[in-house]
Amino acid sequence: MPKTWSNNEMAFGVNALNASAFSGRRPTGAGDLTVETHGIAPLAQDQRYGHPARLFTVWFAPQVNMTGVFTGTLAITLGLGFWLGLVAMLIGTVLGSVVVAYLSTWGPRTGAGQLPNARMAFGGLVVVPGILQWGSSIAWDALVGLFGGEALAVLLGIPFWSAVLIVLAVQGVVGFFGYEVIHRLQAVLTVILFLTFLVFAAKLVVGHDIVVAPSVAGADLAGAFVFEVTIALSLAISWASYAADFSRYLPATSSRWQVFGYSFAGIVLAYIFVQAIGIAAAAVIGEHTADGVNTVMGGGLLGGLALLTIALAAIGSGVMNDYSGSLALQTVGVRVRRPVSAVIVTALAFGLILWLHAADTATRFTDVLLLVSYWIPAFVAVVVVDWVIRTRGRATIDPSAEPTRGRDAAAALIAFLVAYAMAVPFMNTTLIQGAVATAWHGADIAYFVNFLAALLVYGGYRLLTQRVRSN
Repeated sequence: MPKTWSNNEMAFGVNALNASAFSGRRPTGAGDLTVETHGIAPLAQDQRYGHPARLFTVWFAPQVNMTGVFTGTLAITLGLGFWLGLVAMLIGTVLGSVVVAYLSTWGPRTGAGQLPNARMAFGGLVVVPGILQWGSSIAWDALVGLFGGEALAVLLGIPFWSAVLIVLAVQGVVGFFGYEVIHRLQAVLTVILFLTFLVFAAKLVVGHDIVVAPSVAGADLAGAFVFEVTIALSLAISWASYAADFSRYLPATSSRWQVFGYSFAGIVLAYIFVQAIGIAAAAVIGEHTADGVNTVMGGGLLGGLALLTIALAAIGSGVMNDYSGSLALQTVGVRVRRPVSAVIVTALAFGLILWLHAADTATRFTDVLLLVSYWIPAFVAVVVVDWVIRTRGRATIDPSAEPTRGRDAAAALIAFLVAYAMAVPFMNTTLIQGAVATAWHGADIAYFVNFLAALLVYGGYRLLTQRVRSN
């Protein structure tokens, strides 16, 4: 049984998830497309349904979009060439996907999303990662909406800003409906997107020279390789703060290995597929993604269908950001109904998309991609340490009933902030040129430093306090 803390030790997390604004209507089974007003309040075990297999499509479809393709093109931009770029992408993707798949197993055990679960470690101070998560959701909405808007603008011959509004409006509607509609949409999009991108890949292989040799050598090549690993890692691990959001309705009896396996397979297979296309298509696509795809597909009806599919892919990925962003906003204490907060996230992405599109898309894209995720490894380290200590011997856990000592919450936040500060010298963006990353020819290992620093600081603190309490 968990320890009940004395009155002079703050229990930040108790009942914080059960406010009336955080509950509401919820789908009762697969195919129930009712508007989900239920927010971050944990779901009781008799309110769960579904099989872990549906996690494959809910994680596969959101990755099959031009954001993943464009990330692949960066391997060529950095000078790695085809094969080294592919290896670097694979390493980063697998590392990030393992984290997301593991955190996804928490959903059935708690009936709650990832940020609500984080209250157990951070207590009321979860407001800090919560705000970061909310901002990251908006940023990711922009990263995927950028390409969806571009594709729709080329397809319909309309201004970019109006095409973006259409994409955001459609995904806003889906995000408003919530969990079950998102799962259903991703199941359909998995088939549509896979077939379309498969045709695109076939056209690319037949008509173009895709195996490009490295254009840099020596220390520059090593630096570029590490940097590409980090870019691929940042893309995959960015889902870590969302992970349990899309498994929280699964029954508590769901196999943890199945939850892990389906989540991992969906993310890894999708990213390998689209980023490999990006590496192969870098010379054709460059920064002109929509025009590049249209050209490879030969224009006409096939090109038009491809552009429409890119817009649909942006919607499929964007709704994940809207949904998790809505849960993040509630987690920080804003008592707004989940559908309304999902619409807020969608609307705020509009301005960021226009900024990304204005100039030097590749540089701005890379900067946003890295900056919105630098905090996540430390977040993962903190919540995992707390989870391992807290859940020993318990198959399920109710995060709304779990107490968190004030000093433990403060230690979690301090470790989180210290880890970020320690990682700054290792960052490589146009906004933050870390001294170590510069000396290492652009090799960015900030994500790894961020994780290890938080693990040592917070893990050491919890280990020490556990020994003190046991004496």
